[in-house]
Amino acid sequence: MKLSILMPVYNERTVVERSISQVLTAPLPENLERELIIIDDCSHDGTFPILERLAAAFPQIRLYRHGHNQGKGAAIRTAIQKAAGDFALIQDADLEYDPAEYPRLLRPLLDGHADAVFGSRYMAGEQMRALLFWHSMINKGLTLISNMFCNLNLTDMETGYKVFRTDLLKSIPIRSDRFGFEPEIVMKSAKRKLRIYEVPISYHGRTYEEGKKIGWKDGLKALGVVLKYWLIDDLYAAPYGRGVLNNLTGTPQYLSWLSRTLRPHLGDTVLEVGAGIGNIAGRLMGKRLAYVAAEKDPLYLHALRNRFLRTPNVTVQHIDPENPEDLAGLEQCFDTVLCLNVLEYLEDPVRVLEALGATLRPGGVVVVLVPQGPRLYGTLDRSLGHKRRYRAAQASELLEGCGFAVEKIYNFNKAGTPPWWAYSKVVETRKIGKLVLKIFDKTVWIWRHLDRFMPWNGLSLIVVARKRSRAASSPIECALNQQTTSSN
Repeated sequence: MKLSILMPVYNERTVVERSISQVLTAPLPENLERELIIIDDCSHDGTFPILERLAAAFPQIRLYRHGHNQGKGAAIRTAIQKAAGDFALIQDADLEYDPAEYPRLLRPLLDGHADAVFGSRYMAGEQMRALLFWHSMINKGLTLISNMFCNLNLTDMETGYKVFRTDLLKSIPIRSDRFGFEPEIVMKSAKRKLRIYEVPISYHGRTYEEGKKIGWKDGLKALGVVLKYWLIDDLYAAPYGRGVLNNLTGTPQYLSWLSRTLRPHLGDTVLEVGAGIGNIAGRLMGKRLAYVAAEKDPLYLHALRNRFLRTPNVTVQHIDPENPEDLAGLEQCFDTVLCLNVLEYLEDPVRVLEALGATLRPGGVVVVLVPQGPRLYGTLDRSLGHKRRYRAAQASELLEGCGFAVEKIYNFNKAGTPPWWAYSKVVETRKIGKLVLKIFDKTVWIWRHLDRFMPWNGLSLIVVARKRSRAASSPIECALNQQTTSSN
């Protein structure tokens, strides 16, 4: 395994050589290899020639230089793109943080407990230089405000010692160019439900006379960053068509309404394909003997595993419903299959429904949720990756042709139809803002009571269909049932 050490550098000629020496000789646990990625942010004090000399002498160093000064966040963003290790650790070049404490920072990651570890200057570290009172108070105040908005209990949000699993760090977009990186990465890590640990570290802070660069203006900007990324769900570096899943975490009333509609149709054993980040699974898995939350996306799988790490009746499993091999061994294992917001993305929904039908016991139920109304198809659908929207007759015909008998159809969320039409067909926007979703969610209690009286079709269709009875073969003992029996 390898550790990528990310070092942004700007005008540090007096300390950079000593700092790099400490980084290269710092102890690492379990024979971990290291690479040091240095980004010189257009230093003009003679720092870069020193870095060139050191890079030529030590093969572990990979040196890059910005053409103009952009800030710490921009330098870290460049370093993240270059990182090739399993873990990525941010190391300032100013000797305020001690590389000898790398093993302490890495231990929760190596043990598999954490996705990110923050070194806290305010926990009981071995030593800490007594420095500016108001600077410390501003740091603690920013941490308090950040905790309020991201619902964490960190002691040091602004710490410069942060270590991440590299695959997760690469998947998070970094927009801040200066010191706003710290509150931005904390807010996004919290929204992504990463497992964050804190460990105490020593701190040898500098005064402004000794070269400290962050000031009170950066503190004010940090407040703006906290508010910005509380409102904006900019969580994935690559475009994720189903990124709406993350916006839905801010619509608990809507999700509760949907869950109440689905719950009466669930049996004791449930397979949910396309479980996303667990918005629905978290509300439906209670009192089920076994609930399999299935996903094909590795980032969503990671979120599911974090969310249900200690939930014994929930199994998180990689399943691509378009790959029949992923469903092998699950024949006749489930009473219910949930297929929510999946069919509209597929090239061949018939093949997928037939494969899912095979996982149901005779008389089992499939519950399908799809977007309704081909005439509503517009910019929002295209940005989400939808290939189609369905009419009720089309959805029924599709399920009937796959061996199911349709029992009930819900015309769901009529209140959402006019705004979707306006955003997608009139304004032609590619996303709905979080503020609009919050307003909708706060008024769901009204809309769900008025839904039946609205004269137009709902934004979504929920179709409940039962697998047609066939002569049952001998019972198949699937791994899920074995697990449930042994746990009992």
